[in-house]
Amino acid sequence: MSTSTTTTAIVAGPDEDGIGEALENEGVDVARVNGVVSRPQLEEAGIVAADLYVLTDVGQATTIPIVCDLNDDVRSVIYARDSVPEFVKGQLDLAIDPELMDASLVADELVD
Repeated sequence: MSTSTTTTAIVAGPDEDGIGEALENEGVDVARVNGVVSRPQLEEAGIVAADLYVLTDVGQATTIPIVCDLNDDVRSVIYARDSVPEFVKGQLDLAIDPELMDASLVADELVD
């Protein structure tokens, strides 16, 4: 990446497939949010200025509209094995199944 600023990401949910670590290996500044994700948690983690929001638990897909409301420029990604709910597909930039794409490859694509 040839920009002078560091890419920032919020990884929400359990990270069993290592997307957070893969992003860090690409030089991304990663904040993590666990448990039931709320708007105040997202704000505290820095979502307003984040470049990426990576959700690993589709059960918390309701956070996608919140994130998009807080940050018009954020790229929202679901990195999970489960199907993405219909109501969120219009606001989602990318949905990837970890069984189809390794975390390091996804991180590389997200940063480039």
